[in-house]
Amino acid sequence: MKARRVKGWWLIRLALTIVGKKGLAELRKSSKDARKSQEKVLRSFLENSKNTVYGKEHNFSGVLEAPGQDIFEVFRKNVPVNDYENLRPYVDRHKNGEADVLFPGKPKMYGTTSGTTKEPKWIPITERYYQEVYKKSNQTWFYTLIKNKPKVFYGKTLSIVGKAIEGAAPDGTLYGSISGISQRDIPHFMEVVHTAPADVFHITDYKARYYAIMRMAIEQDVTLIITANSSTLVEMQTNANEFFDEYVQDIESGTLSRRLSIPDEIRKALESRLKPNPERAEELRQMKVRYGSVLPKHYWPRMQIVNVWMCGNATIYLEKIRDSFPSHTVFHEFSYFSTECKAGLVLKSNTLDTVPSGHMIYFEFIHESETEQKDPKIYQLWDLKKGELYCPVVTTSAGLYRYNMMDLVEVTGFYNQYPLIKFVQKVNGTVSLTGEKLHERQFIEAVRLCSQEMGLPITFLVGFANPEKSNYRFYYEFADQTISMHRAEEFTKAVDMRLREFNIEYEAKRSSSRVKAPDTSLLVKDSFEQFKAACIEKGYRDGQFKLNLLMLDEKRQEMFEKLVKK
Repeated sequence: MKARRVKGWWLIRLALTIVGKKGLAELRKSSKDARKSQEKVLRSFLENSKNTVYGKEHNFSGVLEAPGQDIFEVFRKNVPVNDYENLRPYVDRHKNGEADVLFPGKPKMYGTTSGTTKEPKWIPITERYYQEVYKKSNQTWFYTLIKNKPKVFYGKTLSIVGKAIEGAAPDGTLYGSISGISQRDIPHFMEVVHTAPADVFHITDYKARYYAIMRMAIEQDVTLIITANSSTLVEMQTNANEFFDEYVQDIESGTLSRRLSIPDEIRKALESRLKPNPERAEELRQMKVRYGSVLPKHYWPRMQIVNVWMCGNATIYLEKIRDSFPSHTVFHEFSYFSTECKAGLVLKSNTLDTVPSGHMIYFEFIHESETEQKDPKIYQLWDLKKGELYCPVVTTSAGLYRYNMMDLVEVTGFYNQYPLIKFVQKVNGTVSLTGEKLHERQFIEAVRLCSQEMGLPITFLVGFANPEKSNYRFYYEFADQTISMHRAEEFTKAVDMRLREFNIEYEAKRSSSRVKAPDTSLLVKDSFEQFKAACIEKGYRDGQFKLNLLMLDEKRQEMFEKLVKK
């Protein structure tokens, strides 16, 4: 493929550098006095919302009278730590048309995500929150990519996001994917970088959507991939393996396969951007002749950055695909964020460290050891210690007050007075049968070490607690599908021994037989991909798809039982 820079690449780099430098300077300045920055942002939120329903109920006006940094303690006394169910009644009032409930006016939109009950969470996004925490910080984020890889915007960007608009609340306020909205609202001069129009994300058929995404992207010189979920990279390659020859035929003729379930309106929008490209088609055919299995490093040889989650259990999926990219490609952590809160930025590639946006969000933390306490000690942004685990509690300009993120993050260092944090796992990534509190990360590490020691590469793993038998069942997909059950059970015994080393409570419960020896199941090839496809068919959003790898969840275990080798 001939190296052709994207039209207007210089304008893109110049504009992002100008605004990005400014954003980075603001972050750096705020980090030099964390107390002052946090006081300023908290006072701003409370002043803005003191006359709302929630503000009046929780005495925001009185809190604001507290002198200096006494405001932090007074705020805690007036506002409890919340989960979504505490805030749902207020959000519902907004959804039904009421203004000035959690914040002045009504939200710009809602982001939706799964909740702890059968009802999804509707996360309000205010105009202020959108402008500051998404639009402004995204510009700084893009600048960090340029700093790490100056040629990152020379080619096209494959950005995989959710549908910008999915529906409307009872009062007509739209809801959808904030990532889709952010992509939709990029500056006009940057639209040229995308491999496909946003219409592609409205294809509901799972396989057809990935086909369309990859058919259009594989034709082009992609230098940047942006997708939060690392499992999406696996899905991209799985689709490419299955449909590569059809891609080539479509590229040669300038078509989009008719046997795929793509609505006519969306198909028309996509086909308007296609034209015959026999030269590229021949290049791809020759790649298959030369390499057999064609990988991203073959069809995207100038790939600069893959921007994706790399923390927590995302590592499992990333390791399945990392070596498929060119050796010069760098992987850039997407940062610690969720629909509820985009917490900060990762400034350097090949690190996992998020710098909290302390000038945009008010942070509090609960130490890992006190997450189950009714009245835990609260730590401020500047109180944290390197190497310790904490659960963030955030207050945002979008109406989430002292919102418990139910995540565990590790402090890895410091950026001036701001801690550097990386996501470890959900608080509920800890499972207990009789008080052993087995951590998902302990299970992952035990499997990783045993895989190395026994020379048995693993492509996927998941574990479930079984209260009826008082034990765990571990499911493995080995790279070698011929591994016998006897060998797999030996592997489980080794994993069990590692877990006993890692977790003294697990060791005590195993020694006393209160927790029985774990059971073993062998999974079919591409088990995770099949499980994810089944979930998405049931309505899960691809970009938000997350899977804890150690659970007490009968329904999900039943789904994996269907993927066990017979």
